[in-house]
Amino acid sequence: MASHQPRSASHHRQARHGWLEALAVVLAGLLVMAVVAALGLWAAGAAGLPGAAFPRVVAAVVVMAVGGSVRFSGDAGALAETRAELSVIPLSVTLAGALVIAAGILRPLRHRAVAGSRELAGWAGRLAVLWALALIGLSLLARATFAVPAGSETLSELGDLLDVSPRIGFETDLPVTLLFGLLWLVGLFVLTLLVSRRAPLPAHLVRFQESVRPAAFTMVVLLLVWVAGGAVIGLLSAAIQGGAAGKLAVLLLCLPNLTWLALTIGLGTSWEGRVEGQPFDLPMPQALDTVLRDADDSPLSLRSLTDVDGRWWWLAVLAGILVLACAFLMAVRSPARLRAWRHAVHMAVALALTVLTICLVARVSAHFALSVLGFGDLGGGLSGEVSLRPRLWTALGFALLWGFVGGFLGGLLAGRVQRRGEVRAAVRPTAAPKA
Repeated sequence: MASHQPRSASHHRQARHGWLEALAVVLAGLLVMAVVAALGLWAAGAAGLPGAAFPRVVAAVVVMAVGGSVRFSGDAGALAETRAELSVIPLSVTLAGALVIAAGILRPLRHRAVAGSRELAGWAGRLAVLWALALIGLSLLARATFAVPAGSETLSELGDLLDVSPRIGFETDLPVTLLFGLLWLVGLFVLTLLVSRRAPLPAHLVRFQESVRPAAFTMVVLLLVWVAGGAVIGLLSAAIQGGAAGKLAVLLLCLPNLTWLALTIGLGTSWEGRVEGQPFDLPMPQALDTVLRDADDSPLSLRSLTDVDGRWWWLAVLAGILVLACAFLMAVRSPARLRAWRHAVHMAVALALTVLTICLVARVSAHFALSVLGFGDLGGGLSGEVSLRPRLWTALGFALLWGFVGGFLGGLLAGRVQRRGEVRAAVRPTAAPKA
C-alpha cells in the first residue's frame, strides 16, 4: 500500500487536465492567432482602417482561420451599389494556432501509453465548451462597417457628384462559425492524437497506431517542410527584391496557401483560377500572377507555369524527393515486419487524404465591385475578382500514384536500416573442437 500511493499521486499529476488547463490552451491558441493576424494585416496596410475597425478585422480573420463564415454587405448611396464576397482561409493564422493548441492538448497527456475513452472525451469536451464561448465572443466582435477609398481623383470627384460613397460592412454567421469552428477543434484533437507518439490512446485503439501514426506523422512533416521552405524563400525575396511589407503580409496570412498549392502542382494537380483587378494585386511569384491573369483562362498547372518560366519544373523534382524522403521516414518509424507493398498502400492513402485536405482548404473565391445606375462594375481599382479551385479527381489520382510509388521505394530503402520491432540475429561463436 505504501509503494502504491506515490505512483497513484504521480499518475494523478500527469493526467491532470481540468478547466484551468483547458482555458490556458484556448487562450494561448487564440492569442497566437490574433498576434499573427494582426501583424499580417498591419503589414498589408489595414491598420489605418477608419472607425477603429482594425481589431474587428483581426477578429474576423481569426474566425475565418478556423473555418468560420464572414458575410459582407455594401452600400454606395442612392445611385450605386457595392457587392463583396470573400471565401478564403488564412492558413498562416490557422497553422500558428493549430501548433500551439496541439502542444497544449498533449501536455497533460504525455508520459503515458494508454488513456481511457472517458478521460479523453472529458478533456476534449472541456476544450470544446471554452472554444465555443471564444468563438461566440469573436463573432460578436467581428462586425464593422467602413468606407472604401475611391482609388483615384477622378473617381472621388465622380463619387461626390453622384453621391456614390462606397462602404463595406461585414459580420460573422454565428451558427456556421460555431459548427465549423468546433469541427476544426475536433479534427485538430484527433490529428494530434494520431500524430504524436507521446499521446495515449484508448486500449482498444492501440493496435491501430502502428499503421496510422507513422503515416500521419510523415504527412505533417511534409506539410511543415514545405511551409518552412516557402518562408525562407519569401524572406530572401523580400530582402533582395524589396517590397518587404507586402511579402511579409503574405507570409503572415497565407503562406501555406501558396506553399501547399505548390506541393499539389508539383505532384501534377491542375487548378482553375483567375485574378482580375487591382484590389487583388498581391505579391506573388510572377509566373503564378501571369497564368492567373491570362485572358485564355488556362488552368494553373506545372505545364502552364513552365510555359512562362521553365524553372518551375523543379517543383516536380522537389516534390518527388520529399515524397520519397517522407516515405522512407514513414517506413523507418513503422514496425519492421511490414512489407514494402504495405508501406506503399499506407503512403498512398495518407498522401491522397493530405492532398484532399489541401484542395478543400486552399480554395479561394473573392469578388468586389462597385456599379452605378446598374451598368456593371465601375473600374479604377474598385473592382476585382480572384478564384482558385482544384480539379479534384486528377489531384487524388496523382496523389495515389505518387504515394504508392514513393511508399514502395521507401519501404525497400528502409529494409537496409534496423527499425523498431526488428531484432538482429546474434552470431553464436563456433564451439572449439574437442581435443
